Amino acid sequence: MGFRTPGNTSNPLGSKVTQAFVDQFPGLNTLGISMARIDFAPGGLNPPHTHPRGTEVLVVVEGTLLVGFVTSNQLNNTLFTKVLYKGDVFVFPIGLIHFQLNIGNTYALAFSGLSSQNPGVITIANAVFGAKPPISADVLTKAFQVDKKVVDYLQAQFWYDNN
Repeated sequence: MGFRTPGNTSNPLGSKVTQAFVDQFPGLNTLGISMARIDFAPGGLNPPHTHPRGTEVLVVVEGTLLVGFVTSNQLNNTLFTKVLYKGDVFVFPIGLIHFQLNIGNTYALAFSGLSSQNPGVITIANAVFGAKPPISADVLTKAFQVDKKVVDYLQAQFWYDNN
């Protein structure tokens, strides 16, 4: 296993994350570092997610990505975004929800370094609407202030995991 082979982006998200965390490389244990390769088809998305135990620094190797993160409630959930080109770098602070979207017409490739050998990944839509057992519709209708039909629809979707 390694980063030599491009990830398969023929999926609903148009992206593939190849992790090099301690689970894949036990030699990382206790070192406090890990990496990931992220391949993007045109229009491909690495959906909103968080790393609860690590800050991420991303470098674009090919293509053009729109990246962003959302600050915490105490900072008014402010969205910070930037368009990145080949060679550009961006930092996603530990625990904050963030994403990457290929806005170019060609394949894109990025590599990430993370400040933990086990940073964890929580994909927001998968966790909220794909939880098993499901989160109560009463909770989600109130939290998102939507009709139960919307929650039922979202919970019925297949939430693809690109990791």
